[in-house]
Amino acid sequence: MKDRPTLVYADVSGNIYDWPALEMAGASANEWRRLRPAELIPLPEGSELFLLPERLPVGFNRKAGRFEPMPSDPFDPAKPVRAVAAFISPAYTRLYSPAYRADARAPILPLFAYTAVGWQNGGFVVPAVRIDSDQRQDFRNFDPKLIERNAGGRMKAERGNRLLQHLGRCALTYGCPAARNLFMNRWEAPLPTSPECNARCIGCISRQDGAGLCATQDRITFVPTPDEICGVAIPHLKKAPRAVVSFGQGCEGEPLLQAKTLEASIRMMRKATGRGAINLNTNGSLPDAVEKLCRAGLQSIRVSMNSARPEYYEKYFRPKGYSFEDARRSISVVKTNGGFASINYFVLPGFTDQESEWNALRKLISETRLDLIQMRNLNIDPDWYLGKLRPDLSEKKIGIQRLISQIRDEFPDVGLGYFNPPLD
Repeated sequence: MKDRPTLVYADVSGNIYDWPALEMAGASANEWRRLRPAELIPLPEGSELFLLPERLPVGFNRKAGRFEPMPSDPFDPAKPVRAVAAFISPAYTRLYSPAYRADARAPILPLFAYTAVGWQNGGFVVPAVRIDSDQRQDFRNFDPKLIERNAGGRMKAERGNRLLQHLGRCALTYGCPAARNLFMNRWEAPLPTSPECNARCIGCISRQDGAGLCATQDRITFVPTPDEICGVAIPHLKKAPRAVVSFGQGCEGEPLLQAKTLEASIRMMRKATGRGAINLNTNGSLPDAVEKLCRAGLQSIRVSMNSARPEYYEKYFRPKGYSFEDARRSISVVKTNGGFASINYFVLPGFTDQESEWNALRKLISETRLDLIQMRNLNIDPDWYLGKLRPDLSEKKIGIQRLISQIRDEFPDVGLGYFNPPLD
């Protein structure tokens, strides 16, 4: 089956094998799919492989013409097997989730993005596309020794700056790509500011309460002062190539809840330098606050959305005191003020590419005059997510690859990417 990738599975010891009797399959929500050669690429450098507990791998039997779960280890039928998924590197958008059959006892998967993976011509392959050519988070571009040396030196020299200390831990403990780039003095640097949030996202990666899930990183526990923020931001804006500084990170809540601190910080930054871009990653809940930040010097915004359909947006974000309309209006506010606007569009195959979602997205693009759609893989257990949102899974799915093509065809002025771009 050289023309088709083969299924991969894990044994009880966690060893990963391929099984040539079954062809690799992918999942689009509740449907298993065979994968076309044009949908497959080699597993990107820096990606990881995950074992999926209590889930049987599913492949396609070409002889029988059907999808089949692998019930046990073909080399030792008395032993169970597990499905395998890839967690692909930044800048890539997945086209299919892994195909598996979950046991009734299967635990909720941790908050990562799961991509189908197979084996072909001596290497792992995944259904994905490189959606952004920017190499700012490519694995090979990080120098661990330089990061450790620079982070350690700055943490020692700037002991009084709590934000710098927090970002040092993010770089050295969690391997946060944005924090690592800060300490390599380049590109986009993070500015987390808010320990609190006005949403209760079911897939929040920094705070989980009683859902059977663990947050994948620690949330910041304090609100840094404008001086602490500018101690990180101003040197970066002045010297870094293609400089961007961004409020709103995975290690915090909603930065708009600290709008006064952000406004004072932005004014200090712009007094010090006109270089680089100041960006806000946000849920867009407070458009009036966004207006004030734009007047202070905010240049770009990225509003997170799992769906352009209000009912599914609100089921995921579970907003407290705001609505989808507020998020939409925040995008328009930035555009009215001459800024750059994008959405952080959480992609899940079989949901994001439903026809009604595409129709809602094209309406959002037309109404807000978006500049960019960042097509980021949603970090969540697909079955758990769909169970929470309960969309009509009988609805036609056009495919993620075709969705990308249709956005490009209908809205040629709207960019597709993964990162906040430099603006100067």
